[in-house]
Amino acid sequence: MRLPISLSFLAAAAFALTPAAAQRRPPTPEQRIDRLEKQVRQVQKQVFPKGQPADTAGFSDDPAATQDAVSTLGGRLDAVERQMSDLVRQSEENGNRLGVMEADLARLRADQDRRLRAIEQGAAPDATGKAEPSGQTTDEPVQAAEQPTDSPPPASRPKIETPRAKPPVDESDPNAAAEAAYDAGFQLWTAKKYDAAIASLKAMAAKYPDHRRVSWANNLIGRSMLDKGQPRAAAEALLANYRRDPKGERAQDSLFYLGKSLVKLGQPSQACKAYGELEEVYGATLRAPLKVDLPAAKAEAKCK
Repeated sequence: MRLPISLSFLAAAAFALTPAAAQRRPPTPEQRIDRLEKQVRQVQKQVFPKGQPADTAGFSDDPAATQDAVSTLGGRLDAVERQMSDLVRQSEENGNRLGVMEADLARLRADQDRRLRAIEQGAAPDATGKAEPSGQTTDEPVQAAEQPTDSPPPASRPKIETPRAKPPVDESDPNAAAEAAYDAGFQLWTAKKYDAAIASLKAMAAKYPDHRRVSWANNLIGRSMLDKGQPRAAAEALLANYRRDPKGERAQDSLFYLGKSLVKLGQPSQACKAYGELEEVYGATLRAPLKVDLPAAKAEAKCK
């Protein structure tokens, strides 16, 4: 009797569990969507109590990109790239033109400097320093005979004409008288009559202290002393001329020959200081003959 009772009990239990098992089946997608929509409507009622939001809230109303829009955008990009290429090409062409212009300008300057040096060196002294440096102004006294007239000119140079007799100097014109006085001292210096040249140039500087040729005269006094073998006296005279008027027309020459005098005195380090000051003070305004001779002078003094 117990077995039938047990079977009946199990059958009843299975019948009772069937609805519960049916209730535990997972919901279908449609059921899940319906449940989500209900939950969304409940949330919308809480967030938007006055009504639901627009159907397009949070989305763009613009249509997707069309083929025409893509073509238009591509055309604009091509135009921008062409313009950029044109700008780059023009920039390169302008840079090339500028480079050519700079090169032409550099060649022009070099040619001009070469011609000026040729003109200045045509009337300039040789390396022995037996004539006044070149670059003199056009109103400089006539110096046709740079060597004594009683000795023939070197074969390598053009024939030098004998200077004509000079007209008498108008003593009423101070400028002409000062020029004549300086020229007299210069001619004595070219004739290697150094003592007479020093005396003549000192008299000229004392008589016309404000004349532009005073800088020339004092410089030539120092050079006369250097040429006659008195480097110490020459150094003192040249330094005094430089300090007296650093802007004088021959102040830089005095500083240059001061270095030469110091080398003769066995003071190459002091000579290098003089050459350094010459470059520092006058720089680009340094006269062309001095600019040409300065490297050799520095090499002689063994300047670093």
